[in-house]
Amino acid sequence: IDEIKKICDEWSIVLIEDSAESLGSFYKNKHTGTFGKVGIFSFNGNKIVTSGGGGIIVTDDEILAKKAKHLSTTAKLGTGIWDMGDGERVRVSKWEYFHDEIGFNYRMPNINAALLLAQLENLEKFLNKKRELAKKYKEFFNKLGVKFIDEPKNAKSNFWLNAIEFENKKQRDEFLEYSNSNNIMTRPIWNLINKLPIYKDALQDELKNSKYLEERIVNIPSGVVL
Repeated sequence: IDEIKKICDEWSIVLIEDSAESLGSFYKNKHTGTFGKVGIFSFNGNKIVTSGGGGIIVTDDEILAKKAKHLSTTAKLGTGIWDMGDGERVRVSKWEYFHDEIGFNYRMPNINAALLLAQLENLEKFLNKKRELAKKYKEFFNKLGVKFIDEPKNAKSNFWLNAIEFENKKQRDEFLEYSNSNNIMTRPIWNLINKLPIYKDALQDELKNSKYLEERIVNIPSGVVL
């Protein structure tokens, strides 16, 4: 993120952080999602906390925050007189529906919000359980000579999804076969999207590092209740 932010600052590029899975993670004592203009977090069913779906946008730009809320609530104007630009003004009464832009219905239902708030109250407990599990995995796989993907330098990870790295694809496949045959669900990391037919013609480079990891990484069970 240091390098990315430096490039964005140098070239006046707006930095938007996809922090979907990183709630509770820090880099240099600064929470992820707060390095750029905007950060996003996911509340999908498999995340640290969940509302069943959806997520949030975070920003310290008040104008941008109001714009995001406006667009996410169908761009509906409240009661009052509104400036439409070019000298045009619109009066909206309290019983009218008036939308000034193409908006979206991204509002979170109250029931989902209540579920999420209850989980947020337990976030620290969830994070501690994740760290305890990661510690056990690290000790176990180190004894086997298998690399556990640990948190990087200057970072504090939420260990949302634990992963291990094998020396080659053959070892990876043997582990996947053994674990799944014994009713422990493990999975390789996601296929590179350039291999999917819908993206086969997309711009890409040689993807050397991505291909290397694709053949060696396995995701292992990471639930809070494990």
